[in-house]
Amino acid sequence: MERTGSAARRTRETDIRVELALDGRGEANVETGIAFFDHLLDAFARHGLFDLSVRAKGDLEVDQHHTVEDVGIVLGQALRDALGEGSGLRRYGSARIPFADALLTVDLDLSNRPYFVYDVKLARDWVGGFDAALCEDFLYALASNGGIDLHVGCAYGHNVHHIVEGIFKGLGRALDAATTLDPRIEGSLSTKGSL
Repeated sequence: MERTGSAARRTRETDIRVELALDGRGEANVETGIAFFDHLLDAFARHGLFDLSVRAKGDLEVDQHHTVEDVGIVLGQALRDALGEGSGLRRYGSARIPFADALLTVDLDLSNRPYFVYDVKLARDWVGGFDAALCEDFLYALASNGGIDLHVGCAYGHNVHHIVEGIFKGLGRALDAATTLDPRIEGSLSTKGSL
């Protein structure tokens, strides 16, 4: 069974299409117009072993916010599409990522009951022409539209590049663990009987 999903969103601010294969090889083809954000999405796909295609055009002359947030929305929708009813999913995933000076944690539950906790302090916002403060908005949009109970933390670290890239690597690894199928699980792993 091929677990793939796609979603698109077009507004006056952005035009975005995402395709996601959960059982991929970590191949990413990403074009958002924001080079460092492309780098982060590539790290997410590689460490999650997802095949990911993102095509995004946004009003970058205004700000990066619309593009980054809307990519989170559409990626969350593509994830829900790929998961279907969630039969056989391990559901929970965690990753602890050391990245030089920084230590990041990402814990998530594909509960279809979104919640978001972000305990990350950045010494500055900008890195590589990217507004790193927008990582929080991206993750909130992803969690809300993907039905993810998502908790992200930074135990310590000062290099903004290391912190945000570590988050995206951890997100990929935690999501890979949560989307793993277990043949012992019939239907959804829930006392409710469905996610």
